[in-house]
Amino acid sequence: MKQYLNLNGKSGIEAYEIGDTYVAIKFKKTNKIYTYSYHLAKKHNVDNMKNLAEKGQGLNSYIMKNVRNLYDK
Repeated sequence: MKQYLNLNGKSGIEAYEIGDTYVAIKFKKTNKIYTYSYHLAKKHNVDNMKNLAEKGQGLNSYIMKNVRNLYDK
């Protein structure tokens, strides 16, 4: 996984991994990896999350507002 830049210093995200059809997120307060895929979270959301992850800003807020519980179980 790649370390999340966290440019604003307030994010709950520690790291991420980008795949062709998913983005996996490691939050700071858990060891669990949350995978958001095209299947459940939908392509446009996952693609937006990939962009935010690479930017290092806004990903945690986007997840909470748009795809909070749409991770693969």
